[in-house]
Amino acid sequence: QVQLVESGGGLVQAGGSLRLSCAASGRSFSNSAMGWFRQAPGKEREFAAAISWSGGGVGYADSVRGRFTISRDNAKNTVYLEMNSLKPEDTALYYCAARQSTSWRSLVTAYDYWGQGTQVTVSS
Repeated sequence: QVQLVESGGGLVQAGGSLRLSCAASGRSFSNSAMGWFRQAPGKEREFAAAISWSGGGVGYADSVRGRFTISRDNAKNTVYLEMNSLKPEDTALYYCAARQSTSWRSLVTAYDYWGQGTQVTVSS
């Protein structure tokens, strides 16, 4: 079992930045690929970014590539999402997820554990 707790969300103006954190506890974090997903009201949950167990492999959705950066610190059992040049369309509930594999995937169904989410609101 893995417990995930997100933090760092908030209200920011368009063009601003936020850094999300996801603290993991329980099962070995360093063997798990991690992902960030987001869900806007009335929409399905969608992939934003993911990272392999070692941090050597990362992936991004086209909508965030070049603006968001995912990273992890296995010594701290934490994964981060640095978000820059935020747009109103980035407004969503952001979820951290872990999968019982070392390699990352972009599918929601590939992940086994989920946090409760942290709200990001970008005003225009």
